[in-house]
Amino acid sequence: MPRLIDTHAHLFDERFQSDLPQVLERAAAAGVERIVAMGIDIATSMACVELAAKYPILVASVGIQPNHVAEAHADDWPKIERLATTPSVVAIGETGLDRYRDRAPFALQEEYFARHLELSRRLQKPVVIHCREAEADVVRMLKLDFDKNGPVSGIMHSFSGDAATAKECLALGLHLSFAGMVTYKTADALREIAREVPLDKLLVETDCPYLSPVPMRGKRNEPAFVFHTANGLAQDRGIDVVELCERTTQNALRLFGSSIAPMKN
Repeated sequence: MPRLIDTHAHLFDERFQSDLPQVLERAAAAGVERIVAMGIDIATSMACVELAAKYPILVASVGIQPNHVAEAHADDWPKIERLATTPSVVAIGETGLDRYRDRAPFALQEEYFARHLELSRRLQKPVVIHCREAEADVVRMLKLDFDKNGPVSGIMHSFSGDAATAKECLALGLHLSFAGMVTYKTADALREIAREVPLDKLLVETDCPYLSPVPMRGKRNEPAFVFHTANGLAQDRGIDVVELCERTTQNALRLFGSSIAPMKN
């Protein structure tokens, strides 16, 4: 059975409240060995840490997503910093920049993005980056961080940028993670980019409950479906799906460290 790690899942979402244990059982049955439960504000970050304490298949990432930074209270960031030291927390984020939604002043988004980048380096935990219609701005801030501190350990999550952005992010040290949209009929350009990502920098995710991959479109996305994204990438690259799953799993293990190591029976 292929080994998989879903590097980005919003399991705090209300759409999982009624059947999360069954969702996790299906994931394990599909070969998913670890799932990164991703926070987007202080409440959901706390929920992810609690979920990781309850379910051994889960680890957590904590942060304040750019669309939520305007809602953050003054004491939310210190709470994120404390949460980030929890052993089950393997990453910082999601963070980043978003020009698609007008929910937070852009300067405030930049301030919080910089905070996440600093916390990531301080704790030596990778940063998980959201980017929507803000590629040039994200790359600009990452280059500033790179010039000051060296390669950036982290993930461009649910990558949907162009080839130039992909090349720049890889040069800065980042991994690129692909979600279900890479399987869509309209995603030829994205598949072309994914084909060129070095295998040692490639990751897979669901971003569930959103972006269900083919052939699960129209259904609530869940971690078990990450196999379909991996299978689509493997077919497009002309390699065996088991090999692609193994390579992406090893990439995640190297990036996140021992805290995400598969459970031992």
